[in-house]
Amino acid sequence: MRYRPFGRTGWRISEIGFGGWQIGGAWGKVDDAASVKTLLHAFESGINFVDTAELYGAGHSETVIGEALRQWKGSKIYVATKAQPTVWPNPDDPAPQFRGRFPAWHLRKNVEASLCRLGVERLDLFQLHSWGPRGHCELDWLETLNELRVEGKIDQIGISLRDNHPEEGVAAATLGLVASQQVIFNMFEQQPVDVLLPAAQSSGTAIIARVPLDSGSLVGHWGPDSYDRFAPGSQQHQMFRGDRFAETLRRLDALKADVLPHFASLAEAAMRYVLAQEAVSVMIPGMKTPEEVDMNVRYSDGGSFPEALLSLLPRHAWVRNFYQ
Repeated sequence: MRYRPFGRTGWRISEIGFGGWQIGGAWGKVDDAASVKTLLHAFESGINFVDTAELYGAGHSETVIGEALRQWKGSKIYVATKAQPTVWPNPDDPAPQFRGRFPAWHLRKNVEASLCRLGVERLDLFQLHSWGPRGHCELDWLETLNELRVEGKIDQIGISLRDNHPEEGVAAATLGLVASQQVIFNMFEQQPVDVLLPAAQSSGTAIIARVPLDSGSLVGHWGPDSYDRFAPGSQQHQMFRGDRFAETLRRLDALKADVLPHFASLAEAAMRYVLAQEAVSVMIPGMKTPEEVDMNVRYSDGGSFPEALLSLLPRHAWVRNFYQ
């Protein structure tokens, strides 16, 4: 496992982290004992960063991670969690109000609940879910989080950007307002390379790349019948409903035509594409089994991404919001 600086925090983080959404239950039925086993295997494999949120199974993901932390006897594991706003912004609103979305009582309640579920005395990284473009100047949230830092309840502050809006993090990065920003970044959703990654790198803001495998599509195993195997009501079943699945398959076929002359699998290309960006501190694919951990960590070997393929990828850029 290779490690990278986590912005200006002084932390050294495994460049492949553990995304905790899937173990919360939103992606289908989960076995908590199996999830703990997978987490411990990830830690043994060198992964030292886990990302979760209160939203992931109404705290269930945090509880499972807390159990794994209690069983782990090795080196430091950095845990990042998130608070959701009291009111989710309208995804079609270009400038939603940010002030008042994270009031003091709400943040304090979330921090105390996360501390309890995770079984820790201090949260390494506490993030705001669904950052807005006005967040850097409507700063009531920062007063409370700074108080919590002084009280020793949290260490670092981060934000998680709205889906498909990486440009909304540029001002916060330029100001060095927070320690980290979490953003969707993969071979389809390439927008962060334009302005966010340069701004983050110049200010020492850590970047957490989420959905590097596009919620499973970039693993490369999907076929015409795959949608029927998604658990009804699960995240994948909801996201790829209607015509979305067929459109995804069409784009995957086109992407594979360019990728497979260079890589043995689409998954390898997807992982190495994200890792090739120096501004990325850590990527957080979801992993539900030890085998999936092994599949992901093997790409942490410093391998390069071919320039010839990199030049072809812009034609595969696909901006869409399947979370709606």
